[in-house]
Amino acid sequence: MTNELYIHSRADGSLSIALLRDGKLVELHNERDDTEFNVGDLYLGKVMRLVPGLNAAFVEVGYEKDAFLHYHDLGPQFQSLNKFLKRTLTGRQLWNLADFEREPDIDKDGNIEDVLKPGQMVLVQIAKEPISTKGPRLSSEISLAGRFLVLVPFTDKVSVSQKIKEKAEKQRLVEEASAIRPAGFGIIVRTVAEGKTKEELKADLYNLVSRWRQLHKRIPNVKPPGRVLRELNTVSSLLRDVLNDSFENIVVDDEGFYNEIINYLNDIEPEKKELVKLYKGKIPMFDHFGIERQIKTSFGRSVPAGKGAYLIIEHTEAMHVIDVNSGNRTNNEEDQEANALAVNLVAAEEVARQLRLRDMGGIIVVDFIDMHKSENKKALYEKLKEEMAKDRAKHKILPPSKFGLVEITRQRVRPELNINIKEENPESSGEIDAPIAIVDKIEKMLDGIAGNGQEKTIELHVHPFVAAYINQGFWPWKRLVHQWKKKNSLKSLKVIPRDSFKFLEFHFFDSQGKQLV
Repeated sequence: MTNELYIHSRADGSLSIALLRDGKLVELHNERDDTEFNVGDLYLGKVMRLVPGLNAAFVEVGYEKDAFLHYHDLGPQFQSLNKFLKRTLTGRQLWNLADFEREPDIDKDGNIEDVLKPGQMVLVQIAKEPISTKGPRLSSEISLAGRFLVLVPFTDKVSVSQKIKEKAEKQRLVEEASAIRPAGFGIIVRTVAEGKTKEELKADLYNLVSRWRQLHKRIPNVKPPGRVLRELNTVSSLLRDVLNDSFENIVVDDEGFYNEIINYLNDIEPEKKELVKLYKGKIPMFDHFGIERQIKTSFGRSVPAGKGAYLIIEHTEAMHVIDVNSGNRTNNEEDQEANALAVNLVAAEEVARQLRLRDMGGIIVVDFIDMHKSENKKALYEKLKEEMAKDRAKHKILPPSKFGLVEITRQRVRPELNINIKEENPESSGEIDAPIAIVDKIEKMLDGIAGNGQEKTIELHVHPFVAAYINQGFWPWKRLVHQWKKKNSLKSLKVIPRDSFKFLEFHFFDSQGKQLV
């Protein structure tokens, strides 16, 4: 498994960040320099009103709508944080917590009005970005995340990621973290710290303590509501969270960002600097590396999943619904169960990819192809869990229900990424799917038809423009039609231009002239 990161600076000043795994787009982020209220940002806010019925408060942090702070998100050490804030605002508190006398933890089943009051200043962290008509969601359980460690003030606990399974390694990391832990702070050891030396952990901790000192220094100078400390930008946070030995390339097309990434890697992992490359080509980087094409084919309502299957993705106010369709797989009764399993396993991989790619959150219901055998349902469940394990967002998956539905909940901390892949219809008014998407769809459907091994001679009837694109190439082996024929071991594959077809219309026929799709 190899990872590549491509960072494209667009003309409007925004950044598009694409993470590819084994050449396939799995994450896409768009970021602007002026973006506020990112997850992890720290704000000095002002309590506007309490809502006892919700056991919550609405806090002004500078967004057009007041942010939401629930009692359970205050954190057990809220009174200690509040004391630290008051003393810092009056200049009586040092950044160091060694001599700081902590307050008792708040009651976990307490009431919001016992802790907060209108007009009170609070130090809060963005837990969820503004989504739709809702303002940000806040937490007062402050933490600063680094490459290997998370620094948590007002506690003495040292804990290790549950994803590190080896007991001896967990014990070693606890001992190493305990030895370097500053007084008054707790430490959470992240999964990527596995195998790291004490010196590497110490260097990461030094950066986190520096950020805490920066936070302390800025608090008295911020006029509430205002941001006190900004989380790392998307590029840096991605590098911090996913950079590992499987990375082969980090490509950027802006010299300023190139230098910024080099400087950041110099702090966290200097040996990785050689992976960073500055792209200077005349063709836009996403076009040159085929990323734009993947975007065009991955964000529609209908998404090909391979083996002739495709997904229909619908978004409602309450949830996301994904329907798995078998496309043109054989309907031979003896093979139905095997085909259903094959399609579902391919679809499970694409579902997991789509959740990450679009950053879909909340409740997701997936309607897989019906299967009757319990071992097949279990195989699907295990495959989906395996694919979802690559997702950094918190999630939970339930086994297939009696009706073949799989329910997933996935943490939603920022708005879902929606990209309009429609283009102006050249034949009439309105919009159509991007033409490049049709080529990918044709290829996936051809794979599905040829995959059952029953068809060896196939004709593809398409619009003349699409036919010309598929048949293009000076050398025969460079043409798409030749590549598709070879990949699917076909005896014959002919592409027939049809003047009567609409631009995105296509059909497959067998050697007897019978329409397949």
